[in-house]
Amino acid sequence: MRHLILSVLLMLLAAAPLRAEENAARNVISDQIAAFQADELGRAFGFASPFIQDKFQTPETFGRMVREGYPMVWRPSEVTFLEAREIGGKLWQEVFLRDAQGRGWIAEYELVDVDGALRINGVRIRKAPEQAV
Repeated sequence: MRHLILSVLLMLLAAAPLRAEENAARNVISDQIAAFQADELGRAFGFASPFIQDKFQTPETFGRMVREGYPMVWRPSEVTFLEAREIGGKLWQEVFLRDAQGRGWIAEYELVDVDGALRINGVRIRKAPEQAV
């Protein structure tokens, strides 16, 4: 019995860092979406990793790319956080998004640590199954 309790306790302790990172990831993603919805491109750009910032150079260029290429991220009508997992030392957070036309999407956000803060390093989008969320 003692070993079972110890095992459960160790599993909970091991999961604690992922839960803290998952909360931080949700905050970063939520804050970036809120910035897009408020047309605060500089603030939205600040949540992107240095790789993404170097690639797009300015908040305006970044905002145009998101608006034109990822309208479900630009103006979602629904946002629901799904599973988070660590792969290759990077945190991936899945998010269900519903666009203005009512279509469902799954966004897989890749997050990286930059000086102790999570930043969005990319997003992969796929159509959500009909029965999703």
